Amino acid sequence: MRPHPWLPGVSLLLLAAGVFAVQETVIRVDVNLVRVLATVKNPAGELVGSLEKADFRIWDNDVPQQIAVFERQTEQPLSVSVLIDTSGSTAKDLKYEVESIGRFLKTLFGEGNPRDAAALYSFNFQITKHRHFTRNAASLEQSLRGLKAEAGTSLYDAIYLGAGELEDREGRRVIVLVTDGGDTTSAKDFHAALEAAQMADAVIYAILVIPVVNDAGRNTGGENALYTLATRTGGRVFAPQVGPALDAAFAEIIRDLRTQYLLAYYPKDVPPGKDRFHRLRIEVARPDLRVLARNGYYGESENRTGPASGRISVAPERTTKQK
Repeated sequence: MRPHPWLPGVSLLLLAAGVFAVQETVIRVDVNLVRVLATVKNPAGELVGSLEKADFRIWDNDVPQQIAVFERQTEQPLSVSVLIDTSGSTAKDLKYEVESIGRFLKTLFGEGNPRDAAALYSFNFQITKHRHFTRNAASLEQSLRGLKAEAGTSLYDAIYLGAGELEDREGRRVIVLVTDGGDTTSAKDFHAALEAAQMADAVIYAILVIPVVNDAGRNTGGENALYTLATRTGGRVFAPQVGPALDAAFAEIIRDLRTQYLLAYYPKDVPPGKDRFHRLRIEVARPDLRVLARNGYYGESENRTGPASGRISVAPERTTKQK
């Protein structure tokens, strides 16, 4: 039997359709949606949660962008990595910090999205991962009660690792860092920790428990580093005394997380910069309001292959001594 004369034409049409389909798929894959979590406050420091999409403006490397996704008081699930400093200098206040973190976690799980989860790490001269992301407050509290203070502070290593494990989590990603400031034993430096947090789209909230009240003897360099880490990721730093003020700081973090805006856009007409980092500027129509959001993102994907140094080690429910 002879083939119908129109069959080759049909084949060509099908082939062309397949080519166009492939081309469309490639285009969709190459366009990356940039997400930004924003908190807005008035001059009195009060949260503002009633703004609309039209109130926001975003610039990517000074190029205005069109907001494609807008959510007010977003209900996207939260993944919270809690990093607690157990270096020797925290011994005096560790009991109070543990109790406040326990209350914070109960509040976190008691309201909001039923898929909210938290992971727990401690750090001194090494990093210990006690619990992967879970909603089991009892198991987290059990791990908290077993913490003991030892010498050394690997703050940047803890942020680097905590951020790395947040990257694949759905929804919003947050690092809550409880420390007295400073870093003495990390393999990673400040810039690596900041980049890891920005690559993970993680917002850093730091609870700075100051062991020395007067300026003499304080690690002001470490404190300044915490403020930079927080502000560049859209977070905040609290410096409470232990007791009710510490509980109040955790309560403010909860309020921030429940009053966030989610803004997202597809970068358009953004010229290539000198490096991979794109600088973001987010403003609102009212000039008296202040926006807290991350200051940028990395335009290229980074092939993260895990810790580069044997000094950074994480083991669930046990501490791995560094060689």
